[in-house]
Amino acid sequence: MTSADTTPRFDALLNWAAMQHGLPAAALDLRLAAGDASFRRYFRLYLPDGRSRMLMDAPPAQEDSRPFVEIARRWRAGGLPVPALHAVDLAAGFLELDDLGDTPLQHRFAADDHADILAWHERAMALIHELQNRAAPDLLPAYDSALLGRELDLFPEWCLDKWLGETALPPGWSELREALVESALAQPVVAVHRDFDAMNLMVHDERLYLIDFQDAVAGPISYDLISLLRGRYCRFPAERFAGWVEGFRLQAIRDGRLPVTTGSETFHHQVQAMAAQRALKVLGIFCRLTLRDGRDGYLERLPHFLVHLEESLAALPEHAAFQRWLEESFRPALERRLVERGLREAP
Repeated sequence: MTSADTTPRFDALLNWAAMQHGLPAAALDLRLAAGDASFRRYFRLYLPDGRSRMLMDAPPAQEDSRPFVEIARRWRAGGLPVPALHAVDLAAGFLELDDLGDTPLQHRFAADDHADILAWHERAMALIHELQNRAAPDLLPAYDSALLGRELDLFPEWCLDKWLGETALPPGWSELREALVESALAQPVVAVHRDFDAMNLMVHDERLYLIDFQDAVAGPISYDLISLLRGRYCRFPAERFAGWVEGFRLQAIRDGRLPVTTGSETFHHQVQAMAAQRALKVLGIFCRLTLRDGRDGYLERLPHFLVHLEESLAALPEHAAFQRWLEESFRPALERRLVERGLREAP
């Protein structure tokens, strides 16, 4: 039995899976499990003996699965919790993986101050330490100034120009862009997942597993921390955020990933700058996913990341001109546009 999907790629995936297990296609039960912001789709394969596996369909014309495969093998060999690869066909774009279930971390969240949320974030931060301690960054692409800059430029291109119709750069943008890149490059280089968000952490047998790590890079030590703490699901009080950042700094120093000379004020400033960089990138990416790729559900998340950006800039007073523009011009324009699209109620 299969799902109702009868597309040629689905049929090819079904036949490929049958061949891997030496079974007729009719003996397999293959059902769509999830899609993501790329062209990848995931199917759950139910085998006659009761086991299940996850199949990734990543069309080679749109998705290069080699980084995922290489990183999965290296990280698993290093003892990190990633799904095992049971079969790989890069030419076809088909992979068979461990089935980690249907519980991404955000499904364990309640209110932002709920004890379970706090505990899960503690566990996720412990996993960041484990990732940085166990995964060498040497073979990963560099999160260099060019990549950091391209990500920042998504904000004026897609959020300002294509979404809001604003072609002029904001006051203080050039100075902010340069400062955020410099701050990121000043940090120690580690293995960076690059989307260490709750949706990419699977809870399986009460353990966290990493998924969607194909875009991992060698980059700033604080990036995955702010991906988690300033992600799409939760917002935490400044005191709690600062406490977690300080705890992370102290542990990274004990582990030898941060120099002992890295003071609290310096690291906290770098973290806030990194958080501002990511928030600007996400605002641009969410507009691009909607306008270019026809993906629904991203525009209504823009206000959430705008608050993240505002919180970060509040700790970077040297960029007051941009911060004022954000409050006086960008926020009202964004809210008007969301009302026009029916995504917010008119005040």
